[in-house]
Amino acid sequence: MSRTKPQYGFTLVELMVAVTIGLIIMAGVLSLYLNLSRTNDDMAKTNALIENGRFAVGLIQEDLAHAGFWNGYVPQFDDLSSDDDPMDVPDALPPVCADFASWTLQDRTNALGIVVQSYSAVPAGCSAVVSDLASNSDVLVVRHVETCSPGVGNCDALSAGKVYFQASFCDGEVATPYEFGTSGFVLHNRDCTTLAERRKFVMDLYYVRDYAVTAGDGIPTLVRSSFDSSGGASPVNALQPPVPLIEGIEAFRVELGIDSVSDSGDLVDYRLGVHWADGTRTSPTNRGDGSPDSFIHCGAGSCTKDELINVVGARLFILARTRSATPGYSSAMTYALGSTTLGPFTDGYKRHLFTSSATLVNVSRRRQTP
Repeated sequence: MSRTKPQYGFTLVELMVAVTIGLIIMAGVLSLYLNLSRTNDDMAKTNALIENGRFAVGLIQEDLAHAGFWNGYVPQFDDLSSDDDPMDVPDALPPVCADFASWTLQDRTNALGIVVQSYSAVPAGCSAVVSDLASNSDVLVVRHVETCSPGVGNCDALSAGKVYFQASFCDGEVATPYEFGTSGFVLHNRDCTTLAERRKFVMDLYYVRDYAVTAGDGIPTLVRSSFDSSGGASPVNALQPPVPLIEGIEAFRVELGIDSVSDSGDLVDYRLGVHWADGTRTSPTNRGDGSPDSFIHCGAGSCTKDELINVVGARLFILARTRSATPGYSSAMTYALGSTTLGPFTDGYKRHLFTSSATLVNVSRRRQTP
């Protein structure tokens, strides 16, 4: 008769030790997971911050590069090939938020000659469009015509009632070099037979407000209001309600580059025709050379018309922040937006300052001489 071997299991102590070891391992794995999750979340916030800041800079740079593009037309006061005393020098700041129907002929001339404006407050007459300007934001206005033909690429097809610009290339139409409005487009190409192309008038207004979509959501956002028709039987051509573009943009400042001195050292003077230093026509003494001589920050009433006529570049300062705060994060950093310094901030949001320059290619290039 054989004896049955006794069976032994875990003792209570051994079971408690095993459970304890398992809990320690689980705690370590959970801690590692949470740390990785927080790190990934923080990296995603930082990447979005950098992407949004770069996108904002690039967007505004591109629009400024197109400023003053009139599809081949050059204002007489800025045309180095014209020796006559110019008749189209702007005499005042052009309208910003007024309906186009109220623009006078001189307003249109002023808009062609002053292609960029900036303000440190809500422009006069714009409270209905810019009703939510953030405290650390400038307002930037950029004017030009579409860079593509109507109905081609991203350009809308011709639409009755909208504002277009048509430049003449026919020598027989020198008395009427352009049409700028909603009708009367009868100017021609060089053959003086076929009608010249129309381009849609563009005016964009940029600024930062302290919410993205819903007032009070706390997400500072770069927005843009574009000049267009509101539709209907009698379209109204004016700046439309702002559209959110890029979230997380907290502050925006613009300094304009002024070309006020010729390459011969004389001050710019548009009241007279072009004066040349010698017979070779390589150095105009009363016109700019296309390079900024100084940078200025415009106040609440914008800069003067004489300064804005000579804008050939800009410095951009854009402060971007993450959409949500990082628990426990604090920084003693300050951010210099030109002569304005912001910070330090203690609200847990990470920030990055983006600075860049932009050239008004269509203005600066036509002032350059060999």
